[in-house]
Amino acid sequence: MAEFLEEYRWEPAEMRAGLLDQEPTTTGDERWDVFLAALTEHLAAKDGRGAPPWVEARSLRQFWFPFNTPAARVDAVVHAPAAFRRRGVYVSAQELNVA
Repeated sequence: MAEFLEEYRWEPAEMRAGLLDQEPTTTGDERWDVFLAALTEHLAAKDGRGAPPWVEARSLRQFWFPFNTPAARVDAVVHAPAAFRRRGVYVSAQELNVA
C-alpha cells in the first residue's frame, strides 16, 4: 500500500482518477477491503473528485483500528479522515503519509 501511495502522489492529476476507478479484487479480509474503499474515497476527495461507485458498498458494522495501540487508537479517533470514519475504519491521517 505504501508503494501505491507513493506512486499515486507522483502521477499527474489527470492520470490519478484512472488508478482508482477499477474495483480491486478482494484481499480475503473484509476489513482491508473496506480500508481500500476508504482510501480510494480519501484520495479522490483530496484531488477534488468524487469516489468511484464501487466504494459505496463497502463498510464495517464494527469499528476497526488497523494500528491497535492505546496511543494509535486515540489519535485515530481524533484524526481519522471522514472517508475512513464513515466506514468504521479508524486510522490517523498521518498513518497514510509515506516517508
